[in-house]
Amino acid sequence: MRTGGISLDFLRAIFVFLVIAAPQHAATATCSLEAVDLRDSDSVLRFRTEVADTPEARSQGLMHREQLPRLSSMLFIYPEAGPVSFWMRNTLISLDMLFFDETGTLAHIHPEAVPLDETPIPGGAAIRYVLEINGGLAEAFGIQEGAHLRSPALDQALAAWPCD
Repeated sequence: MRTGGISLDFLRAIFVFLVIAAPQHAATATCSLEAVDLRDSDSVLRFRTEVADTPEARSQGLMHREQLPRLSSMLFIYPEAGPVSFWMRNTLISLDMLFFDETGTLAHIHPEAVPLDETPIPGGAAIRYVLEINGGLAEAFGIQEGAHLRSPALDQALAAWPCD
């Protein structure tokens, strides 16, 4: 089976590499505004990221882009936890939306949001951070609710996995 021109076997091979080779590196790597880390009980994943922390940047998001590099993301940061809802207006690529509470704990995953669809995608009642990645990667990498997000952009005093 192929996803966006890349086979699922290839994606699984990348995942195996990340699980075997990257956990030690990502778990000890320095926090950086250019990357976010996701950790569960088995592995650590690192995504290159862009931060959207202003109303203008959050409003623009990934609209009008024709592609997002495979291990890249956009991290949306809200001033405080609350209800959030997204849509795919003017978004040309399928995305997985990962919704996190104020501790950076993954509360909800919306897989493979449909490009250009204006149907609201609710994330939950107490969401502070949203990470958008390429559609299908959450499933391919086995990302599940309860995973922790790490970034210096998070409120470190509340973070379940703070930067060292």
